[in-house]
Amino acid sequence: MPPLVGPGHARRRGARLASAAVAVLVAAAGFSAGLLSARQLSPADTVAAAPTEIAAPVASSTRTPSPEPSVSVTPSPEPPEPVRFTLVAAGDVLPHTPVDDSASTAGGYDFTALMTGVRPYIEGADVAICHMEVPVAPKGVAPSGYPIFSAPSALVRDLAAVGWDGCSTASNHSVDRGTAGVDATLAAFERNGLQHAGTARDADEAAQTAFYDVRAGDRTVRVAHVSFAYGTNGMPVAHPWEVNLFDADAADASPIIAAAKKARRAGADVVVASVHCCVEYRTAPTDAQREIARQIARSGQVDLYIGHHAHVPQPIELLPGGPSGTGMWTAFGLGNFLSNQDGWCCVADTASGELLSATFTVDPDGAVAVDVGWTPITVDRRDSHAMHVLTDIPDGAGTLSAAEVATRLAAVRAAAGEEAPEVDAPVTALADEVTTTRAAKSS
Repeated sequence: MPPLVGPGHARRRGARLASAAVAVLVAAAGFSAGLLSARQLSPADTVAAAPTEIAAPVASSTRTPSPEPSVSVTPSPEPPEPVRFTLVAAGDVLPHTPVDDSASTAGGYDFTALMTGVRPYIEGADVAICHMEVPVAPKGVAPSGYPIFSAPSALVRDLAAVGWDGCSTASNHSVDRGTAGVDATLAAFERNGLQHAGTARDADEAAQTAFYDVRAGDRTVRVAHVSFAYGTNGMPVAHPWEVNLFDADAADASPIIAAAKKARRAGADVVVASVHCCVEYRTAPTDAQREIARQIARSGQVDLYIGHHAHVPQPIELLPGGPSGTGMWTAFGLGNFLSNQDGWCCVADTASGELLSATFTVDPDGAVAVDVGWTPITVDRRDSHAMHVLTDIPDGAGTLSAAEVATRLAAVRAAAGEEAPEVDAPVTALADEVTTTRAAKSS
């Protein structure tokens, strides 16, 4: 490595040159004085020589050294700042027929009215990712609920309207309406400017990674989103690219890890994985569910794990591993976001869910730190499926009494656990701009 030469070195070198010049002048003056004392001068010699002989010592005593050479100092550029951004994610968007009925209007549907109570907690984030569990109804097919779902396309429009930027789409209901349903779903996403991950219309689309490009100042961070499901309830998958699947029974997370690796080769700085599995209506993760998450954490390829399918809130934990080795935050299951489920049909906890919030800090060297929190949300099925943040309605709202709110809140808190903090205020955007792109996965 060549020696470092900076302004400081240059300044010290200039001072040494000036000192040497002074020393030469002093030595010259002493030599002249010696000549004067070595011989007698006549008056004429004195008159003639005085200006010459006296000038040297006078000059040496009054002349100042030459100034230091001028050095142009270029300020060092400021080091790049870390890129910081916020992300929110929610549980299952599962519109049973009564949910569609609540959103029905004279002119079609308005799902935004149902989501008013949670909207501020969504639209303030830099990146907001939901989980679209059901397909959009293809042309000629009416919206329907359990067991074969198909949602009005207006639902996708209204998810975008309240602030969602994209959704995971791999679920056990992805192919409820076959290839036509997959096509209709992704066409609706594109019409409304939403990103999607987990299903595809052809092999080329399946080979792409969904990206959220987060810009802050002169830097852009690429956030990849991958989405996988455990199966399709026995429904046939016409083409292998239609939905991303993995074997949850064997606790084999390798397809998810492989997708995360390919996403990083395609330029991802951050990878978020949405995983749809395992046992419904159970707060405690199964052994297989934990093993799947542990494998993903140990791989060091995924920064944040978002779980779905249980329909009830599950724990949020920091598992050993992650890209930085400091752990991978894992939301085993976020419960329901919008559905018709509660104690009337299922277990009581299906009425509520966790809204996950995360703040990412990406250093210039690529190191990523993630801080997470969660907000308890619920659906009032009997009040036209109005959605609420539970901590915003301590005195009750709609058909929910203060006692019922307290019961639901306690259940979500018990499920989430204590590793991640509860958040009682909306997150805010930290980046300058976020755009969505799709890139081919390098092999």
